Amino acid sequence: MSSKLNWFLQNTSPGTLVLQSWLTKNGISPSLANKYMHSGWLQKLRAGVYVRAGREPLWTDAVLCLQNQLGVPVHLAGLTSLTWQGRSHYLQPTHQTIWLGVENKASLPKWFKEFSGIDWFLISNQKLSQTAEKYLTEVDILGIQLKASVLELAAYEVVGVVPGRLSFEHAAELFQGLVTLSPRKVAALLQSSRSVQANRLYLFLAEYYSHTWAKRIDKTKIDLGVGKRQIVSGGKLDRKYQITVPARFVSKEISHG
Repeated sequence: MSSKLNWFLQNTSPGTLVLQSWLTKNGISPSLANKYMHSGWLQKLRAGVYVRAGREPLWTDAVLCLQNQLGVPVHLAGLTSLTWQGRSHYLQPTHQTIWLGVENKASLPKWFKEFSGIDWFLISNQKLSQTAEKYLTEVDILGIQLKASVLELAAYEVVGVVPGRLSFEHAAELFQGLVTLSPRKVAALLQSSRSVQANRLYLFLAEYYSHTWAKRIDKTKIDLGVGKRQIVSGGKLDRKYQITVPARFVSKEISHG
C-alpha cells in the first residue's frame, strides 16, 4: 500500500466527506483521487467533493468537514447544542433542523447548504461583542467530535430567536432544566450582548424558575435598555423586565432578584 493511500485511510473513515482542496494540500492530486474512486475508496458527490466509500455521509460529517478541512469557524448552536448535551428531549422529525453558529454565512459552500435531508438554521451571534473559545465545548456525536456552544451560550442563542424560530413555551421548558449554569459565564455573556430583548428574556426565565445561579448575577452591568418589548402578542406585561409574555408566566408569584 502506498504511503499516500495509507495516509488517506488513516485520516478518514467510511462516510467522511473529502474535499479535493484538502486532498491536494496533503499531496493527493485530482488524478490520484480519481484513481482512488475507480478503486472503490472514494465516491464522487459533485465537483471537488467526495465521500469515503462504506457509509452514507451524515450531517455530522458535513460539519466536521467544514471545521477540519475548510477551517470555517462553526459550532453546533442553540437547540442542537442543548439536545446533544442532554438538555432537550424533543423528538427530531425525519427532516432535521440543525442549528449552526457561523460568523460568515457566505463562507459556507454550496454542497453544504444543499446537504440532503437537513435544514441548516444559521446563527451569527452578531449582537455579542465576544464569542471566545471559552464559550465553546466539544460534543461526541456517533464518534465524531464537533464544536458546540456551552450551555450558557446555547441558552442565549435560544432566547435570541424567540418568538420567530422558537416558541416562548419551548424556550421556557429548556430553561427549566438549566439549573447548573455558571453565573460568571452568564454575566460575561450578557454584559457583551447588545440585544436588550435577549438579555431581558434570559434573566426573566432564569428568575422564573428560581435558578440559584441567577441570584449571583450583577444585573447593573447588563444592558436592559428602556421601554417595553413585546415578545408574544396577547400576553401580559412583566413589570420588572418590561416584556410581554404568556399570561401564565406572570400570574405565578415569583420573587424577582
